Amino acid sequence: MIISKKYTALFLTGIISAMTAISVQAQTKQSITPQFISSKQAGNITLEAASKPFVPQNLGRSTKPNEGGSRGIPTGIDNRIPMLSRKYPWSAIGRIQGTTADAKSYHCTGSLIAENLVLTNAHCVIDPETGELSKQILFMPNVIDKRFQDVAEVEQVIYGTNFKDGSGISSNDWAIMKINQPLGRKYGYLGLKSIPTNTLTQNPKAFFFVGYSGDFPTEKYKNYFSAGKGWTASYEAGCSILKEDSGFLLHDCSTAGGSSGGAIIGVINGDPYIVALNNAEAKNLRTGQDITNFAVKISTIQESLSNK
Repeated sequence: MIISKKYTALFLTGIISAMTAISVQAQTKQSITPQFISSKQAGNITLEAASKPFVPQNLGRSTKPNEGGSRGIPTGIDNRIPMLSRKYPWSAIGRIQGTTADAKSYHCTGSLIAENLVLTNAHCVIDPETGELSKQILFMPNVIDKRFQDVAEVEQVIYGTNFKDGSGISSNDWAIMKINQPLGRKYGYLGLKSIPTNTLTQNPKAFFFVGYSGDFPTEKYKNYFSAGKGWTASYEAGCSILKEDSGFLLHDCSTAGGSSGGAIIGVINGDPYIVALNNAEAKNLRTGQDITNFAVKISTIQESLSNK
């Protein structure tokens, strides 16, 4: 059996009290090189201010990710369905577009967790093989078939790991990006909730996952989307956290390159909370099938930021 571990996600920072004030602008005109700060350098900060969901007035809410236009897509094509809704909470999930140090382009998934903070993976902003930092990172909320209203640049990134231990995989593979526009005021943001692993595993099929996977929309959807793969997020209901192993949470959500940094979400008292952060999958290279998928614990992020 041949196993490869794939990563795809960006990492930007901005933890309220640790960040400087940002300027508000309708469009991004300049090119910002993000400032990178390790969680150890960030000081004793918490995510309390970014832990609760926020829904902007008049945006509207929807429990249906494909609300707003079925495009005539028949049911039963895939266990994943396209995220087509412009309402909350789908509005708070977006595509991260990065440029590497050697000018290569890549993408990941990120979620607004405050008005100017986006949660994703460290390996999306730091190359886990070379340690090189991304020279530019953009965040585009609620991209549907390459259509979006706003683009923000990342100013700062707080990261959990720089992969210098040489393992190429880390249970501290998270990043918080500070963007140069308060897009959370317009699109809303998700809450964060640290839940004990035994509680997560005792609630099978209770979670859902959204990510800009590089294999979605699949070929069966090709007649309904023009932008190609990775430009419309997929939604999968009925995901489970299977167990904890070596500091990772193992889950069964469908993932692929581009879905790194995607949020595993649970609805608690009617509100959406990120309960884990997808960061990697182990695949059988002969069949292409997932062997298992990895996620970062929310408690890992909180403890790293508080330097416990």
